[in-house]
Amino acid sequence: MSTGRDEVLLLECNLDDMTGEELGYALERLLEAGALDAWFTPIYMKKNRPAVILSVLCAEDKGAPLRQMLLRETSTLGVRWHRLERDIAPRRTKTVETRWGPVRCKLKILEERVCNAKPEYDDCARLAREHGIPLRQVLLDARQAAEALIGGPESKTGREEDEPPPPDSMP
Repeated sequence: MSTGRDEVLLLECNLDDMTGEELGYALERLLEAGALDAWFTPIYMKKNRPAVILSVLCAEDKGAPLRQMLLRETSTLGVRWHRLERDIAPRRTKTVETRWGPVRCKLKILEERVCNAKPEYDDCARLAREHGIPLRQVLLDARQAAEALIGGPESKTGREEDEPPPPDSMP
């Protein structure tokens, strides 16, 4: 499997007058509305005012509605954006067994081999809650099981063969 390529938009605005709760709410709304990813970067603005850059990665067809959402949900007076090209490694999801239960893992595939495996946080958190144990304990077991997949051929990993996520869901 070769690396995929696509184009996305990067939307950004600087914010220096919103509370942490307002920022978190805006981020949640952007992700719910279809942003591929969104994040904050701390910066300093004029007169050494602490601020953040709110960055949003999205498919081109989501650009206009997400720009409007940034204007509506934040205090920004303007949104800048530009197109980016990106290479995307193929991904698969496999389930590994831990002593606490099954955990889905994201596998990164390069040259038809698994080169990275990461347990899904949601599965690990659910198992930690169900068993009343610290999250780090489930994560450790899941990482050990996932590490065993690295280096192997993509077709012989995990207990089930899942479909890859659609390209527009890859940040």
